[in-house]
Amino acid sequence: MTKSQPIVLIAEDEESFIEALSVGLKREGFLVEAARDGEEALQMFEKHHPDIILLDIMLPRKSGLDVCREIRAHSRVPIIMVTAKSTEIDTVVGLELGADDYISKPYRMTELVARIRAVMRRTPSSGTEELEGDQRYEVGVISMDPARHEVFVRGDLVKLPLKEFELLEFFLSNPGRVLTREQIIDRVWGPYYAGETKTLDVHIKRLRGKIEQTPSDPTIITTVRGLGYRLEIPR
Repeated sequence: MTKSQPIVLIAEDEESFIEALSVGLKREGFLVEAARDGEEALQMFEKHHPDIILLDIMLPRKSGLDVCREIRAHSRVPIIMVTAKSTEIDTVVGLELGADDYISKPYRMTELVARIRAVMRRTPSSGTEELEGDQRYEVGVISMDPARHEVFVRGDLVKLPLKEFELLEFFLSNPGRVLTREQIIDRVWGPYYAGETKTLDVHIKRLRGKIEQTPSDPTIITTVRGLGYRLEIPR
């Protein structure tokens, strides 16, 4: 096994999908490991240290959402959620837990491979490594310590999923500046992002719900119509 070949962990309980994915992904140069239920997915994650996880939401023994939650507690490994339901709730919950992208069945292999490569390009190969550097931020009622993955709002610790954390970090590093939607997506999701643009709107809404006193009337992260968003500097 050579590390030049990225490892994809497939968490899927339908054998027909596992067989098709294994053949298709191996043809694209990936090494493939497969788990048939959520518990096995966690075990194989610890054993094989995959470079990316293709995680079905509907898994036996432990759901894909629970698997995502447990992995995100200590790892930044890229995760693409797979769902047979194209409902917004599946998408929102998966993204809130820290999934990097999602794809709905049925999908084309070419689309899946494009998404896998896009997510891997924009995600550091960090596994369980801690964020580096000692840069800290403090703007108004918000303080952040990226190395410890901690955010305090009005003195209270607020737990954020990975993408919301990265989104807030980008705002905190650019206080008072208008950040366009394109700039935000490029920075947080990467220049090769191939997913839905509504992903940004979902994350902004969720983030506001955790840091704003009145999320429906935000004063910290405000919308600049026609341009993007801005983290306001208290006067």
